[in-house]
Amino acid sequence: MNKLKEKPILIIGGGFSGISAALEITEASSKSVIVVEKNPYIGGRVLQMYKYFPKLCPSFCGFEINLRRIKSGDEGKIKFFVSSEIEEISEIQQKNSGEQETGNNVLSAEGKVSSLPADASSENRGSAAFNANVNGNGINVNVINGNGNGNGYKVKMRQKPQYVNDNCTICGECAKVCPENRLNDFNYNMDKQKAIYITNISAYPSKYTIDAEVCKFDSCKKCESVCRYNAINLNAEEEIFDIEAESIVVASGWKPYDAGKITNLGFGKYKNVITNVMMERLASDNGPTGGKILRPSDGKEVKNVAFVQCAGSRNENHLPYCSAICCLASLKQSIYLREKNPESNSTIFYIDIRTPGRYEKFYNRALSDEKTKFIKGIVANIFEDESSGDLFLEAEDILSGKKIKFRADMVVLAAGMVPNQPAIKTSNFKFDYDANGFLFSQNDNLGIFSAGVAKNPADVYSSVQASTGAALSVLQFSANKRG
Repeated sequence: MNKLKEKPILIIGGGFSGISAALEITEASSKSVIVVEKNPYIGGRVLQMYKYFPKLCPSFCGFEINLRRIKSGDEGKIKFFVSSEIEEISEIQQKNSGEQETGNNVLSAEGKVSSLPADASSENRGSAAFNANVNGNGINVNVINGNGNGNGYKVKMRQKPQYVNDNCTICGECAKVCPENRLNDFNYNMDKQKAIYITNISAYPSKYTIDAEVCKFDSCKKCESVCRYNAINLNAEEEIFDIEAESIVVASGWKPYDAGKITNLGFGKYKNVITNVMMERLASDNGPTGGKILRPSDGKEVKNVAFVQCAGSRNENHLPYCSAICCLASLKQSIYLREKNPESNSTIFYIDIRTPGRYEKFYNRALSDEKTKFIKGIVANIFEDESSGDLFLEAEDILSGKKIKFRADMVVLAAGMVPNQPAIKTSNFKFDYDANGFLFSQNDNLGIFSAGVAKNPADVYSSVQASTGAALSVLQFSANKRG
């Protein structure tokens, strides 16, 4: 009996956790991995950070190391599908004859992408029609059998049109002639960019992308006409791929809690109330202000910033859990502020400062700065001085027992972490999400595992550890399946 080649491992999410899991799996075994990422680049939210604690390394530093590992690894062991989302997953069934049944189509047991070239950006791939119920998160899972039979999974995936191919040299000539603008979601809509754009300086794949909702296509075509490398095809179409996977790692990441729901804190009402993720982009050299921490209302350099902790977290009306990283994020941002403007002052309103383990030294670093103050108390209300754009915070100073009114140039809300939970339809098994949307308990018998913030709130370091754990679980599942 001929032994079939192994199916690849499917990783849902190409952020830091997903990439780490992919590298650990492929470097420790002969297995191949398919990474599906909804953004046009891999790297996730880490790339939107200015620096990460405790060493305050630039976000692209660790990412560049991972890119080197990807490029130096065996070619083809990791395949990335960017601008892509999974539409359907079904467990492969075993026929009595020993053949594997996957529905209407019998796919390759070699883990190839249908009969198409492995490179997801190839121009020669065919397009296919497929009707599916796609929910808001882009993933609809229909599991035929939840017995964990070890046959793997059939996956249908949709990739948005790849208007820019790998011939792109990121010369930027296309953006120079583009007449249309879009909100820059990488900078949390704090500035604008052209409809054809490069998402960030570390973007991988390293090429421009086109916003189909803004581009005028046939009525313009200026970018296509100016490109000297035949890298732009405005007639490209979306494509559907059928793949088979041995097991699945969910590394779908997180999003910041919608601070607009916390109505008493003024986000969305007052321009100078921003969130912690927006603060990261303001501090970044490639951010909307070129690394200067300026308040949104008038571009004024801020000198007195208030940080409000637990903005949504540890609150039964919003997020009942601690988001794990918010205290540390505000501490590092107060350090950013002081480094970039030595005359500035930062004030941190907190319930409890949570800096476990080795991070206590990081807390002490901020605590030793005489221009960084800590006030233990919940901010009850924020309102604006319309004439100046300054903000007033009403809070109780618990340690003094007094109610205070504090004036600030800008307020930074430490918004909590919310897992990107795919909405999944199942038949006779369920992905083991908890009440808050985290996939903490792994479906070991089904070969489904979680990594990073899909598992629980975590910093970068802990997310990488979880990814290594997920990779080991994948390899153990494969070994056990073989008996």
